[in-house]
Amino acid sequence: MRLDVALDISSLKDVPAQAQAAEKLGFDALWVPETNHDPFLALALAAEHTNTIKIGTAIAVAFPRSPMVLAYTNWDLQALSAGRMMLGLGTQVKGHIERRFGMVWESPAEKLKEVIQSLRTIWDCWQNDTKLRYTGKFYNFSLMTPFFNPGPIDYPRIPIFISAVNKHVCQLVGEICDGIHIHPLHTPRYIREVIIPNIEIGATRAGRSPQSVQRSATVFAALGRTEDEINSMREVIRAQISFYASTRTYKPVLDLHGWGDLCESLGAKAARGEWHLMPAEIPDAMLDEFTVSAPYTEVAEHLKAKYDGLLDRLTLYIPFNRDLYYWPELSRTFKS
Repeated sequence: MRLDVALDISSLKDVPAQAQAAEKLGFDALWVPETNHDPFLALALAAEHTNTIKIGTAIAVAFPRSPMVLAYTNWDLQALSAGRMMLGLGTQVKGHIERRFGMVWESPAEKLKEVIQSLRTIWDCWQNDTKLRYTGKFYNFSLMTPFFNPGPIDYPRIPIFISAVNKHVCQLVGEICDGIHIHPLHTPRYIREVIIPNIEIGATRAGRSPQSVQRSATVFAALGRTEDEINSMREVIRAQISFYASTRTYKPVLDLHGWGDLCESLGAKAARGEWHLMPAEIPDAMLDEFTVSAPYTEVAEHLKAKYDGLLDRLTLYIPFNRDLYYWPELSRTFKS
């Protein structure tokens, strides 16, 4: 199991120093989310100022971008980083695609499959000088003149991860992806009983080995030097869980544990803007199921015990900040 970090990109000016610090501490990869900033700008800076640490998106939203735009961006990042790029894609949810990005929401699993297939077709055209020809339901590509062809690079194989919760997208992971990004609102039971079996179904259908798929997850961890620090972080996580649990996309995770009704009540409060009332609906038993709580010197041991055999890569939900005291110890103890 490899320990990665999520990069805080509140300021692009801080990215080079933060990326260098993560590399120096020995973390295996740094992932950049797409929330309130474009992740690819940060990755360009991280690639330029580091040498060994892998870089990737966790995740970039697929549908607002043409696969051709994604292809160019990631081809350049792969060349700049000398083969360290990992492209993580996600569908987002209907409301955001339609109302935040102004795009059409349609058959997300089927459309995401075409994004991945067309990316690999485009990259094959650039690397091997093959004729560009991809015909799908949502995307069609048939024009690539020399003027617009960036040509081959030294590391043409770019791993593609996708975020997945429901069984159909998990099966898509097994069928054509290099890895899965598991949402932080997960439990070991959900990974074991839903995610892994459906990855295996997809892999078997495609004649692939399920072991060829890397399982990566962002996890909630409440850590600190004192009990008060740990409890304070637990309350922050409780609020974050209440936010995620209000979204119907993640209801299957709650249903598995008998908490499905919470999704309805939390969703109703979210619709009324009653965000401050939502954390109180998350009981301690639910918080404990989603969270590892431990002193910072012991949290690595607890994380390994919880996810042994389930994950290949693990990232804390807490964004990496080189000034926080616990990162060096976490890296050291996780490796040992």
